[in-house]
Amino acid sequence: MNDSSKYGSLALAYLGDAVLETLIRERLVLSGVSNTGKLTETARGYVRAGAQSDRVEKLLSVMDEEEEAVYKRARNAKNESHPKSSTAQEYHRATGFEAVFGWLYLAKKTDRLNELFNLCYPELN
Repeated sequence: MNDSSKYGSLALAYLGDAVLETLIRERLVLSGVSNTGKLTETARGYVRAGAQSDRVEKLLSVMDEEEEAVYKRARNAKNESHPKSSTAQEYHRATGFEAVFGWLYLAKKTDRLNELFNLCYPELN
């Protein structure tokens, strides 16, 4: 799948949310944390829109043309609502962030997905 416009931006973000959640949970479990309450609380801190929006800065300078197009298309997608815990800008940036990971997953670009994840979440490596 090389055509980044084949799937809707919000669908890519939906998938990217699950991809990121899985990677984060995996890394937390591998770190030795075994208390599920602590795991849930810690993971929640990584996946909220505000936290993801902050991580976008690490991606912007390293994204290739196609990744940037996926990010911008999803960031600018019409979405009528956002969580009360984030601003509309944070939510839109997080949506773009998630879409990049969803697209990389569908494109089977596992090495690139992991490279960007490790760049954005160095503390989980």
